Amino acid sequence: MAMEKGSAFLLKIGDGANPVVFSTVAGLRTTQMTINAETVVVTNQGSGGWRELLSGAGVRSVSLSGAGVFTGSAAEVRMKANALSGVIDDYQVAFESGETVTGRFLLTRLDYSGDFNGERTYTLALESSGPVVTA
Repeated sequence: MAMEKGSAFLLKIGDGANPVVFSTVAGLRTTQMTINAETVVVTNQGSGGWRELLSGAGVRSVSLSGAGVFTGSAAEVRMKANALSGVIDDYQVAFESGETVTGRFLLTRLDYSGDFNGERTYTLALESSGPVVTA
């Protein structure tokens, strides 16, 4: 796998249409994606002292987070509206290689901050709701 630039890790939000058209969330400086998988342990006396896990069981989820400079883009305005109303929406992460990770997410945290004579910044956190697919 070739190395990729961090700036090529793009968070995008859907427009609510069908089919969904995604727009890049402008102003992001840092982004992070975490894939979580809870395990179901099925260890028993016949396991020979080794832990055994049940494949395909448990709960899977994806967490996305980012921080950036507020630009007032339409994508940022849509995210703020989603945060205030608790709406689950379509989001996508795009990588330099062309791979995408797409799913429905709930914006669970949106923080704004700013310093005198400095730019207004924000941080966000999203949690998946339902299946997340890669392409």
